[in-house]
Amino acid sequence: MKKSQIILFILALLIWTFLAWPPDPQHLIIGILVSGFVSFMTGDMFVKRPHLFKHISRYLWFLYYIPLFIWECIKANIDVAYRVVHPDLPINPGIVKVKTTLKSDTGLTFLANSITLTPGTMSVDIDEENGFLYIHWINVRDKDMQKATEIIVKVFEDILRRIFE
Repeated sequence: MKKSQIILFILALLIWTFLAWPPDPQHLIIGILVSGFVSFMTGDMFVKRPHLFKHISRYLWFLYYIPLFIWECIKANIDVAYRVVHPDLPINPGIVKVKTTLKSDTGLTFLANSITLTPGTMSVDIDEENGFLYIHWINVRDKDMQKATEIIVKVFEDILRRIFE
């Protein structure tokens, strides 16, 4: 087994154990089998830089990211719900191009998913080479790339950089 597969196996087993709490023998056996299968099949794709898992600060930044993401989702849900209930509010849909400085596949994926999971925005495409994301926005407030980047991306990008870069 490669190092990335071992790391994935340990993480998958820890998550399985946490979700199946309290642990008992049958759940642990199934967890070991599932974690082993997943790590064998996808271990090469999971981690390209396993040395990053050693830095505890990344985990602390991730713990900070979770409530921030939840707060941004709550704000966006309220905004979209208010637009649906109150038809006089403007809806100006469009696709905007935003710039990101994230380079890792995992960081870009987290950023695109965070934007998509926040109501009112959806990641449409990623241009990895040039660092652009194309975002469908329910109410385009500014078509300027810099300002749209500040509004949509910067909330998540700085923290995701500390976690994944």
